[in-house]
Amino acid sequence: MARTRSSSSIRWRYLNPVYYLKRPTRLALLFIAFVFVSFIVWDRQTLVREHEEEILMLKEEVEHLQIELEELKHDGDVSVKKLNTRTKRADITKTDDLSTDPIEAQRREKVKDAMLHAWTSYEKYAWGHDELQPQSKNGVDSFGGLGATLIDSLDTLYIMGLDEQFQRAKEWVANSLDFNKSYDASVFETTIRVVGGLLSAYDLSGDNVFLEKAKDIADRLLPAWNTPSGIPYNFINLVHGNAHNPGWTGGDSILADSGTEQLEFIALTQRTGDPKYQMTVENVILVLNKTFPADGLLPIYINPHRGTASHSTITFGAMGDSFYEYLLKVWIQGNKTSVVKHYREMWETSMTGLLSLVRKTAPSSFTYISEKIGNSLIDKMDELACFAPGMIALGSSGYDPDESSKFLNLAEELAFTCYNFYQSTPTKLAGENYFFHSGQDMTVGTSWNILRPETVESLFYLWRLTGNKTYQEWGWNIFLAFEENSRVDSGYVGLKDVNTGVKDNMMQSFFLAETLKYLYLLFSPPSVISLDEWVFNTEAHPLKIVPRFAPGEEQKPRIRVRTRKEGRFRGFSNSANP
Repeated sequence: MARTRSSSSIRWRYLNPVYYLKRPTRLALLFIAFVFVSFIVWDRQTLVREHEEEILMLKEEVEHLQIELEELKHDGDVSVKKLNTRTKRADITKTDDLSTDPIEAQRREKVKDAMLHAWTSYEKYAWGHDELQPQSKNGVDSFGGLGATLIDSLDTLYIMGLDEQFQRAKEWVANSLDFNKSYDASVFETTIRVVGGLLSAYDLSGDNVFLEKAKDIADRLLPAWNTPSGIPYNFINLVHGNAHNPGWTGGDSILADSGTEQLEFIALTQRTGDPKYQMTVENVILVLNKTFPADGLLPIYINPHRGTASHSTITFGAMGDSFYEYLLKVWIQGNKTSVVKHYREMWETSMTGLLSLVRKTAPSSFTYISEKIGNSLIDKMDELACFAPGMIALGSSGYDPDESSKFLNLAEELAFTCYNFYQSTPTKLAGENYFFHSGQDMTVGTSWNILRPETVESLFYLWRLTGNKTYQEWGWNIFLAFEENSRVDSGYVGLKDVNTGVKDNMMQSFFLAETLKYLYLLFSPPSVISLDEWVFNTEAHPLKIVPRFAPGEEQKPRIRVRTRKEGRFRGFSNSANP
């Protein structure tokens, strides 16, 4: 007797693979259903992940907007909003998505080791003093005992991740740094090293102790600007506030010393909300702009009573250099808005004048920047002027394409000359200045080397802006020359003569602040202290870029939202048109 199938056995047959092998149409349908369900599950998981990413991203934007949407107050065109520029270490030392070149990584570690050797020597033999004398293993107070090397090194330590050393230095700043000294300080040197170093440490770490100390020393410097013209005297007593100029200038102020405080004092206003710092230093530029020459080239001496230039040398080297640098960098610091446009215009005028000083040697056609007295050109170029290739490259992108290409090419030609300042000597280290005689490419003038950073600085900018690895190779060769000739058991020293290699007995604070920092960044990914977010003062202290706007012209906040449909970031403002 035949047995009838139960309903349960009929249902179970759909789980038997044999059932589908005999029915290929149903097998195909089952496969299609499986793929469809899998796609739905995968897509939902993707949505969840993207949603989580958007949430994290929006949280970061909210934190940013909380800073940007603080109430703005204005005094003239000076914004007195107190800005929070605190930066997480991850934002400073983040690496690119691409893997790091192993050679770059190795070289970066070698530079870091050099910094550790220099810093450890300073800690051991000169702690709290301005500079270390490595040969005699003692400290000297070249700047009144303000701890110049320690303050100059703060941001270098932070950027290199030397956290224990940074913390010890911070404790010294908090507990031992005292500006109440009856000492006639250089306004210029104190600003670029001490004010700049403290502000950079604040921008990097967010620790208020650095901001408070920067405010203290800046307040002690401010009376130097109390002159009939507003052009500052270049020296001031930190206790009594008595300001004066050195006797050897005939009572005049020095151009670079008077026009190289804008970055630091503007940053101080932005971070404290007090407009006096910015107003004081910007008045200098307004005064100089009233009689700014058609070629944009100012002599190195400025009368502080009349605010006009005195007959003297025109140079992009000593006593002139950083004035031109700051015209460009204040424009960058303000994020290139209309409020700082006049800085860019003055800088472009000066670059027209610089072109009139450019000459080439024979027989090798090295490009150099000559100096000028009256109508006469002097075929001499300081190593200090080797900052100019980096400055020109940095500013080249603000021109139209043809001009940009012309200035970038000039920057590269000048950098080649500066590199050959090093290559032309037996020690492969550059002298202080060079002369160019008819039929001769270059001859060392003053033959000492005091560990200066200017050529390495320009190589750093050109590497960042062109991606040409040649500049890394040149920088590495210079580093090796320092290692061979300047490294001693207790730090680094300069050379009395780059021809003989005879050593001096001083480790300049800028070797740690600038030379080693630029070398480290030369072998770091471009996202480490990005030039889109930071601007370096003339002592290589990075300061956060903060957009500046005239009253009523504040930039509307923008929120970046990732849309699944477009698969990219799209920006929206709070205006009617996205």
